[in-house]
Amino acid sequence: MAKKVAVIGAGVSGLASIRCCLEEGLEPTCFERSNDVGGLWKFSEHAEEDRASIYPSVFTNSSKEMMCFPDFPYPEDYPNFMHHGKLQEYIRTFAEKKNLLRYIQFETLVSSVKKCPSFLVTGQWEVVSEKNGKQESTIFDAVMVCSGHHVYPNLPNDSLPETHVHSKILEFPTQGMMFIGQGLDQFQGHYLHSREYKGPEAFKGKRVLVIGLGNSGCDIAVELSRLATQVMISTRSGSWVMSRVWEDGYPWDMVYITRFASFLQNVLPSFLSDWLYVKKMNTCFKHENYGLMPLNGALRKEPVFNDELPSRILCGTLSIKPGVKEFTETSAVFEDGTVFEAIDFVIFATGYAYAYPFLDDSIIKSRNNEVTLFKGIFPPMMEKPTLAVIGFVQSLGAAIPTADQQARWAAKVFANSCTLPTTKEMMDDIDMKMGKKLKWFGQSQTLQTDYVTYMDELGSFIGAKPNIPWLFLTDPQLALQVFFGPCSPYQFRLMGPGKWEGARKAILTQWDRSVKPIRTRAVSEAHRPQPFYNLFKILLFPLLLLPVLLALY
Repeated sequence: MAKKVAVIGAGVSGLASIRCCLEEGLEPTCFERSNDVGGLWKFSEHAEEDRASIYPSVFTNSSKEMMCFPDFPYPEDYPNFMHHGKLQEYIRTFAEKKNLLRYIQFETLVSSVKKCPSFLVTGQWEVVSEKNGKQESTIFDAVMVCSGHHVYPNLPNDSLPETHVHSKILEFPTQGMMFIGQGLDQFQGHYLHSREYKGPEAFKGKRVLVIGLGNSGCDIAVELSRLATQVMISTRSGSWVMSRVWEDGYPWDMVYITRFASFLQNVLPSFLSDWLYVKKMNTCFKHENYGLMPLNGALRKEPVFNDELPSRILCGTLSIKPGVKEFTETSAVFEDGTVFEAIDFVIFATGYAYAYPFLDDSIIKSRNNEVTLFKGIFPPMMEKPTLAVIGFVQSLGAAIPTADQQARWAAKVFANSCTLPTTKEMMDDIDMKMGKKLKWFGQSQTLQTDYVTYMDELGSFIGAKPNIPWLFLTDPQLALQVFFGPCSPYQFRLMGPGKWEGARKAILTQWDRSVKPIRTRAVSEAHRPQPFYNLFKILLFPLLLLPVLLALY
């Protein structure tokens, strides 16, 4: 008899989980509180309680070739960076083509997930769901939590009414709630979190302060700068700002996220790796001149993707300020002593906290009240490995292929095709990885990881990690693209269990598909990236530096 698996949420993580369960002969049942798939990407005109919310002008930061399901490329005429509506269309098509909708119970809320009394023996869970006011209790052999982490706004809870702060927030000890400044309770203007923002019209002619220099904060500030009288962004730590358009006009991630780049980052001395990173981030403009320079520029924190922000600063319609020291009734005093007077609106673009209100906190926070998950997926202290959190890890890579890889491994663990290490081995790995994450991403980014390294790690567990030396021996043309070209999702369905026969062709034609929608006026043959030329440029500085170092010593 097939094992029954509860999948909570029908966003991209949930759909990946349903599909992977079916591949392993498991029996999934997905609970989705809304009336459609898509999760974060299902747009609503109004922010809905306990659901992710996006604004109308959202576009993807990952390009189509880097953010697809690994065996389901986007149509070649789709734009490289998509409006949320286009992505939702793709997600819906994937669910239909893979026949996943039949496994989803829509408009159904999961209110409780608890271990059964026999858990030590069976590993089973009691899942209580609710639909149309009626509750139902069902026993499952395993649970996949796919409810996302863009639901509960991260707000200064010492200054806002309790209704703004969720009661079961999973806080990291190094992160917690942000400090915004004193006096917000005295502020007489309007304030809201970015999840409530649904367009610029209400801000026409107003003076707006946006707190937070993340992707949402920058998108909203840039959009408002065309209609508002004055817009300022307040940031404590700064951020690198990248364009979606990278070298030779290609999408940034197809050029930036490669196996070769990941290899260099891991083998070069840290001083050289950091220097190359900072130089690359400052290629288009000097961040210090714009007030954007991060406090620690060498940290690999997720950059901001915005093609217009530097231009809006140059045009004087938007300004960058340090953190807020305090609020008065009508103004904000910044840490440098300057004041923004007569503020009409304050928008908190301060991210989200993590909450799973249907789960007991001790399941996820198994040590010192910290979120503790092996590879960001499995609670290591569990007596039976029958619960997995999918989509919790953040990296510079896209969410869809990451969730797919996580779900493949989790489904194999549930099906007993893969086994987890001992509790001690998992805890040791978590401690080791935490040290590396603090070094690369800083204290406030404890969920971040290097995309290529992480995907390969998961791939090795399920036998899907590309064998690069073997490829160079047997298929040099493909090997060059796999190692020097984009680390696209197709690579993880190239070999091993779950192999997709179309993966090789998809990899060799990915550049063509990226150019197809933009070559609407063909004047010559399309240019393709030259990996060896880029390799020469990258290595030129170390080669020139070597004689200098030898001469000094």
